[in-house]
This record gives sequence, structure tokens and C-alpha cells, in this order.
Amino acid sequence: MTQTVADYVQEFNAERVTDPARSALVIVDMQYATGHRSGALARKMKAEGNSVTDWRFDRIETLVIPNNQRLIKAMRAAGGKVVYVTIGAALTDCSDAPVHMRAFFQSVGNYAGQREHQIIDELAPEPGDPIVRKTSIGAFASTGLDHLLRALDREHLFMTGVSTNMCVETTAREAADRGYAVTLVEDACATTHKELHEGTVRNFGRFFGKVRSTDEVIELLS
Repeated sequence: MTQTVADYVQEFNAERVTDPARSALVIVDMQYATGHRSGALARKMKAEGNSVTDWRFDRIETLVIPNNQRLIKAMRAAGGKVVYVTIGAALTDCSDAPVHMRAFFQSVGNYAGQREHQIIDELAPEPGDPIVRKTSIGAFASTGLDHLLRALDREHLFMTGVSTNMCVETTAREAADRGYAVTLVEDACATTHKELHEGTVRNFGRFFGKVRSTDEVIELLS
């Protein structure tokens, strides 16, 4: 799904011409903690006999990882930047994280120095790629991401990663409210429940920014 149902807001949704040289692919939270089938969340669900995350990890394997790989290649070829955002604590007891996030970080071992905190190998950064670590759901609330993007002169942001309805959506909304031209790359994002993913996609495309497929973004960058 790459199009929202047409309604009155469409006539007010701004059209902004994409400049690849002022663009960035922002990959959100593709870490072993929650972004890979071999990571802590997947192992926890398997040990409990819980299938609730099956859709999430199937989608990550079949769509999110390969599409992000394609987008990384296209963005670099177009002269854009690839920016990584990670989530997790710096301290082993996770006391530097917001109260509502601490127990989850602890349960999946998501703090600096642990494998679960690392970006997955399939999407590993190259030397020189910015990596911004957040403790909050939205990246702008707990990092210098806005300063970084403005210093890099990036106006057009293409958002991918996990989870669609949480960290990706919140960061994308924050970016839109700060004046960036934001695209949610629908088939390069995932979350646990299909209906949450689809609801986020429909809502984001009404006012916050554009919703596009990986193929559409690659064509736009070329």
C-alpha cells in the first residue's frame, strides 16, 4: 500500500521537488534488539511460544532488509546521506532512559556495548555514516538529530525501519513539524501488528508527508 484514500486534505498536502543532494535516508532502530529474527525480542517470543511477532519478523526479512539495502545503494549513488538512528540506553541499568522505556530496554538487553544494541550486519553503516542514539521514541526529543541534519543541509528525509507506528512514525512527525519534507517508505518499515502499520501509513500520508514505495523512491532519486 503506497497511496492513502483520497479526501479533502489532499489538496493541501504540499508538493516539494526532491533534491537528491539535499536528501537523507534515515534508518530507524534496525538493531538486533527488535529489528532482527535472531535478536532478543524474537528469541523471547519463541521461548514463550508466542507468535505475535511473526508478521513483524517475516516482513523484516522479506521486505525491510532488502528494500533498505536497495535504498542505501540508491541514496549513495544520488549523492545523498545515509543516517542511522538507534534506540537504547547508555548505562547498563538503563537509568538514563525514560521511565516508560527502561523495563523494555532491560528485557532485551538494549544498552551500549551489547550485541542487541548494534545495528544489524545486513544494514551495517559505512565509515563516516552518522549514527544518532536516542533513548526516546522520537529521535528529535533526545538527540541532536535536528542540528546534524541542518548542518548537513538535508531537507528531504526518507524514513525507514522499526517500528512503523512507534519510533519511525514519531520521528517522521517530529521532522515534518520542523519543516523537513518527509517521505515514509512504506515497504521498508515494519511493526508487530499489520493493522497498526496500515493505520500509520494512512494517517501519515494525510498531512505529515508523502507515503511512497521503495521503487518510487529509487525512481525519484534517479
